[in-house]
Amino acid sequence: MKHRIIVLGAGYTGASAAGRLARRLRREDVAITLVTAEPDFVERVRMHQLAAGQELRPRPFSQMFAGTGVELKLAKVTGLDVDRGTVAVVDANGPGELEYDSLVYALGSGWNTQGVPGTAEHAHEIAGRPGALRLRERLARLDAGQPVVVVGGGLTGLEAATEIAEARPDLDVALAARGGLGDTLSAKGRQHLRKVFDRLGITVHEHTAVTGVEADHVTTADGTSVPAAVTVWTAGFAVHPIARATTLDVSDSGQIVVDGAMRSVSHPNVYAIGDAALVKGPGDSPLRMSCASGIPTAWQAADSIAAGLTGGKPPNTPLRYFNQCISLGRREGLIQYVTADDRAVRAALTGRLAALYKELVCKGAAWGVANPTFGLPVRRRRVLQGSRREVADTKTGHDARH
Repeated sequence: MKHRIIVLGAGYTGASAAGRLARRLRREDVAITLVTAEPDFVERVRMHQLAAGQELRPRPFSQMFAGTGVELKLAKVTGLDVDRGTVAVVDANGPGELEYDSLVYALGSGWNTQGVPGTAEHAHEIAGRPGALRLRERLARLDAGQPVVVVGGGLTGLEAATEIAEARPDLDVALAARGGLGDTLSAKGRQHLRKVFDRLGITVHEHTAVTGVEADHVTTADGTSVPAAVTVWTAGFAVHPIARATTLDVSDSGQIVVDGAMRSVSHPNVYAIGDAALVKGPGDSPLRMSCASGIPTAWQAADSIAAGLTGGKPPNTPLRYFNQCISLGRREGLIQYVTADDRAVRAALTGRLAALYKELVCKGAAWGVANPTFGLPVRRRRVLQGSRREVADTKTGHDARH
């Protein structure tokens, strides 16, 4: 029987892992199923552009994975039993169940309301395509001069505020940040960021914690009311809740605890990648939730599974950072160079060249997902006899650590 590999989630990490597995293994030996709720690949790093009114190129999974041997399953994941090795799904035909021998968990993350009252009811999010489209529709209905408040001073907030301000210069755009504007950037990076915000007319509320969201304003910790016809909430991400409801070993944040191979420390036939995994990087610090972190973990997991099934050498994909790429509208950008553990150094690239650099990075990431088997060795490796049984036996959790 074929070894059954199921990949849950088809974002940057899940789609990359599925494609890489298809390239590493022979379809005569394995059955790879990619479970996704959406028929098209979503470029999450461009959701601020979609919200601001731009059109994005459609990337159907049916075309991306044609001829690869990867089976697409259009369904929503509703449950996971890691002890039985089953996934509960709902598709067009109703509820169903999928069985696996190896699982790649890549369900990613969504917006995090941080428990702030009124956020779920009144704020907009851009963590996914549906939220970005709802915000796009709302912004289109705003009259000139109406206020828009972006909450969150991280990279997503910076990109959202500048994109909206550039696309709609008639609106009164503001950013509320708990810290200083760009306080994790270098001096050069912060200086350029302020220059762009000033040019776009964005009001900045620094060292400001938003404690409540209403339909027409937000309230800050000191009791100040800031007008907001639209509130865009970008204050962090929260992982999909399904893992926490299982017997998997998860962190306080709900991320699956993995080893260096991206393998669950409690269930060795489960691999977690991207935002869904608690991955230690340089200096033993957890990797931040990002596309830059997620894709290398996808490669690591796929290569680890392939090595385990074929008797190959276990991989060691470097998990480190080189830069932070920030778009500041369509004409400006900021590339902040960082240490391996993601701390800013003095060097930064700014202006139009930085915008082009960021655009190339986005296009490259999407191209890599759309061409999932390009650039890997053509020779697929045969699964060793008995590998399916050996991996299936690990469902009980009886490995060397127990």
